[in-house]
Amino acid sequence: MPILFLILISALVLSLGGILGAVTLLLSKKHLQNILMVLVGLSAGTLMGGAFLHLLPESFETMEIHQAMLITLGSIVLFFGLEKFLHWRHCHRTDCDVHTIGQMNLIGDAIHNFMDGLIIAAAYVMDVNLGIATTVAVAFHEIPQELGDFGVLLHAGWKPKKALIANFLVAMTIVIGGLFGYFLSEQAESIVPYLLPIAAGSFIYISASDLIPEIRQERSMRRSVGSILMFVVGVGIMLILAH
Repeated sequence: MPILFLILISALVLSLGGILGAVTLLLSKKHLQNILMVLVGLSAGTLMGGAFLHLLPESFETMEIHQAMLITLGSIVLFFGLEKFLHWRHCHRTDCDVHTIGQMNLIGDAIHNFMDGLIIAAAYVMDVNLGIATTVAVAFHEIPQELGDFGVLLHAGWKPKKALIANFLVAMTIVIGGLFGYFLSEQAESIVPYLLPIAAGSFIYISASDLIPEIRQERSMRRSVGSILMFVVGVGIMLILAH
C-alpha cells in the first residue's frame, strides 16, 4: 500500500477528532470529567510509550545515541518555549480576555496538529509499523485534547456550531502537515531521521508537562487509580505494537 495513501488515511481519521467536541454537549459535567481523566491517563501512557519504545529506538538506528538524545532534549526545550509563547498574554496580571484565549487556543492547536502531521509522515517513511504506532499514540492524545479545546471555545463565548466548525478546520491542518512531511521526505530523505527525536521530545513534553500533572492534581481516589491504570494500559499498547 503506498505510503502517501497511509499518511492521508491516518491524517484524515485523526482530523475527525475535531468534531468530538460535540460529545460534550450530551454529557453532564460529572460524566465528562470521569471520561476525560481516563483519556488523559491513556493519552499520557501512549505518548510516553511511543517516545521511548518506538521513536527513540528508531532514531538510534539512524544516528548516534548522543546526537539523538541531544535533539530530543532540544525538542523539549523548543516545545516548552512554544507553549509559553502561545499562552503569553492570555491573562495579564488580573485582567483576562476569554475571547483571546479561544483564538490563541486555535492558533496553538493548528501548529500542534501540523507538527503531528509532519511526525506521522516521517514515521511512515521510516517504517510502516512505526507509522501505525505513532498514529495510535497521536490519536489517544488527540481525543482528550479535542474535547478540551471545544470546551475552551465554549468558555470563550463561541456558539457550539461555530466552535465545532472552527475546531474541525483546525484539526484538518494535520493533513497539511502530513502532505508537507511526505513531499519533504521525498526530496530530502536526510531530514526525516531528525524528525523522530523531535517527535519523541514533543511526546515526552506533552505527557510530562500537561497530562501527568492533571492526573497528579486529581483529588478523587477512584479517578486517580483509574487514570494510573489507563496510563499503564497506554504504555502496554505501545509495547505490544513494538513487537
